[in-house]
Amino acid sequence: MMNDDNQISKQTKLFGFIGEHAGASRFSALCNKMFKSNSQDAMIIPMNIREDDFFFTVSNMKKSHVNGAVISNEYVRKTVEILDEKSGLVERTGMCDIVFKEGETLRGDVFSTRVLLEKLKDLGATKIALLGTSSHAKAFSLMACGFQVSYFYDSLEELMQFCEEMELSNADVNRIANGMEVDLSDYDVVLDFSDFDNLDMLIKLAPNNFDMKNAKEYSALKTRASKLETNYIGYDDMIEELSAQAYRLIIKG
Repeated sequence: MMNDDNQISKQTKLFGFIGEHAGASRFSALCNKMFKSNSQDAMIIPMNIREDDFFFTVSNMKKSHVNGAVISNEYVRKTVEILDEKSGLVERTGMCDIVFKEGETLRGDVFSTRVLLEKLKDLGATKIALLGTSSHAKAFSLMACGFQVSYFYDSLEELMQFCEEMELSNADVNRIANGMEVDLSDYDVVLDFSDFDNLDMLIKLAPNNFDMKNAKEYSALKTRASKLETNYIGYDDMIEELSAQAYRLIIKG
């Protein structure tokens, strides 16, 4: 078991939490609290890594004492090209937010979308407005069984290509762009996985509005939700659920 001083031994299972501002997040502390309370000799270490150093850092995990890493939102798309093995979800979405070292190879998977889905189920949400065609949008679409999802983006052509790639038949697709006035208050939840700089075209939002941005990333949805005085939930607002899921995967893996 981990001792009271949180010392690392040769047997300690080490993981990293990699992000540009990883040390500012509660993620590692929450995971380590769970390791300690369950007498498990494991620790997750926050690693503040600049974008220029990201590839080098993750690649060199293959020969390090670190057993893997959780990847902060800003780097989830950069991880994929470094992996030796990819889950089906990583292959189809082009994102990876958790990496496991197996021998001298790296295997990647996606876990944050599952946490988001459980959060939506806990809210009793069924009707979802999804903005964008990004990797997060792909992951959600592939796993959104039981939800009624409408898709929004400024390019209908790109949105149709997205639906074809995700094998979405008869999808409800809608154009959304600057200069329009769009009311999304009829939805239970708005998910913003777009690359919009602002969401001023949204004149009304849903009761709950999510993206996966951490507190250090600019969130157009957070800005708009504040203006419209409605609820916004980002990565850091789900940090307890995210760290609990990461803990389970680290112990299992």
